[in-house]
Amino acid sequence: QVQLVESGGGSVQSGWSLRLSCAASGVTYNNYCMGWFRQAPGKEREGVASLGNNGRIRYADSVKGRFTISRDNAKRTLYLQMNSLKPEDTAMYYCAAMFSWYPYPYDYCSGSWSPGYNYWGQGTQVTVSS
Repeated sequence: QVQLVESGGGSVQSGWSLRLSCAASGVTYNNYCMGWFRQAPGKEREGVASLGNNGRIRYADSVKGRFTISRDNAKRTLYLQMNSLKPEDTAMYYCAAMFSWYPYPYDYCSGSWSPGYNYWGQGTQVTVSS
């Protein structure tokens, strides 16, 4: 059974950095799409960054140049390095994933925020004060 566990959230001041982690367990497939999403109170969930095992990456315009998504395949852990944080980055951050025996098409993971994620973590709160 696949489980995703996020960590690394916290309360910081504007301009500071945080690194979120998402540890995946129970995974037996080598091909993956993984992503970070966030939801602020009263707002819809939005995609932040996504990564496929072919290396294609997608970022939301609001975080380009500030956030970096990466994955340690040996540790099966997804990261989100968040720099120059702003109050508008305040949200619950969720990790999402999907796995397959077969490689995903080249732009399958990065071409959409909804490629079909079927695993979600419980979320980690990020609060940025001005």
